[in-house]
Amino acid sequence: MIILITGASHTGKTLLAQKMLEEFEYPYFSIDHLKMGLIRSGRTDLTPEDDDQLTDYLWPIVREMIKTVIENKQNLIVEGCYVPFDWKQDFQEEYLTQIKLICLSLADDYIDSHFDKIKSHASDIEKRLEDSWLSKDLLKKENEKFASGFKNAGDYVVMIDRDYENTIDSLIKRIYN
Repeated sequence: MIILITGASHTGKTLLAQKMLEEFEYPYFSIDHLKMGLIRSGRTDLTPEDDDQLTDYLWPIVREMIKTVIENKQNLIVEGCYVPFDWKQDFQEEYLTQIKLICLSLADDYIDSHFDKIKSHASDIEKRLEDSWLSKDLLKKENEKFASGFKNAGDYVVMIDRDYENTIDSLIKRIYN
């Protein structure tokens, strides 16, 4: 089983992956770690700010890793924002039955009323670099992009609009059952 977690920055993808690791005892893989390894090793001239190009560059690698895990009958949680909206076209049906995609998205009202809290939790699982660049408007724009892109592709989008913790806990229980 592959659990593929995606969404905009600051939506809690890594936190969800960590909670799922603890609940299901599935290892998880961060696409950000792959990105930074390739950037720091000089294997690409892309930078962390080149989001669209990074998706095109990283997805073929991640896609083939997912196929290998499924073929080996293993479980893995894969989390990161570098998942294309049309990701399903890269897999035959026998792979798709083994993949659950979850897109986390924060509602505009939630961002408005919880922005400081969102930023304060940015380093709960991993130490983030300084993020003073993040604004409410940018966060709303990115969340809308991910939510509409994955909804239009027919994928499951978890809209966080009230209680983050309860939404995540309910999601984990639903996947577990």
